[in-house]
Amino acid sequence: MNGFYTIGLLIVANIFMTFAWYGHLKLQQIKVISDNTPLYFVILMSWGLALAEYCCQVPANRIGYVGNDGTFSLMQLKVIQEVISLVVFTIFTVVFFNGESLHWNHFAAFACLILAVFLAFMK
Repeated sequence: MNGFYTIGLLIVANIFMTFAWYGHLKLQQIKVISDNTPLYFVILMSWGLALAEYCCQVPANRIGYVGNDGTFSLMQLKVIQEVISLVVFTIFTVVFFNGESLHWNHFAAFACLILAVFLAFMK
């Protein structure tokens, strides 16, 4: 059950982090914030989202780590996090940025990620 909590928390954490890193670009695009919005304001806004990300990321790692009676090694946690991060980012990009599209090389990269997960979980 720890594995499901870990992965769920990692998904939520990566949604927050993707919005923290790239959401301001969409807000600028749809004119919620302007080109003249002070950078410090954008950074503080992103930090607020990053705090929410950390509130999910840190417990996910603590719950999921095998040293805390979890399911995953550190390497496995990192590989899972990277795959979730790229999947969340891809969905975010396709849904929120209409001009962005997926190409064959993106699918090839995803295949490499699947291979990375397989290799990270090999005994």
